[in-house]
Amino acid sequence: MNIIIRDMKESDLDRIMEIEEKSFNPPWSREAFLLELTKNILAKYIVVLADGEIAGYGGVWLIIDEGHITNIAIDKKYRGLGLGKALLEGLIQICVDRNIRAITLEVRKSNEVAKSLYKKYGFIEYGIRPNYYHDNNEDAIIMWKSI
Repeated sequence: MNIIIRDMKESDLDRIMEIEEKSFNPPWSREAFLLELTKNILAKYIVVLADGEIAGYGGVWLIIDEGHITNIAIDKKYRGLGLGKALLEGLIQICVDRNIRAITLEVRKSNEVAKSLYKKYGFIEYGIRPNYYHDNNEDAIIMWKSI
């Protein structure tokens, strides 16, 4: 499989929305992604292509010397192939290139696959955001990684 990481473009949004709607409840709107790409000067979004097809995406906000990973999603048919790792590595590299000192994210308490991936990359659980997810009031685990 040929894997490429590149910047997200507006022309990617139809495919991004397909993945978003299958991955998250509630999903972000197309308008939210468009604002992130065109108006949020702190935001950086990337996509991972598998054999030429967008298989996933991720984003990070770069705030002074901290990165905040906003989302990572892989199309269900591409899960388990290492593409989430490739996206996470890409987001970490963006932070390294911009002299970011630490990265944070929130993850569902029940999402053991994601938590395991983040821990492999040096993220540590630092706290809980109670009832963070509106679809079921699940807690979010706050994780941090120093660079």
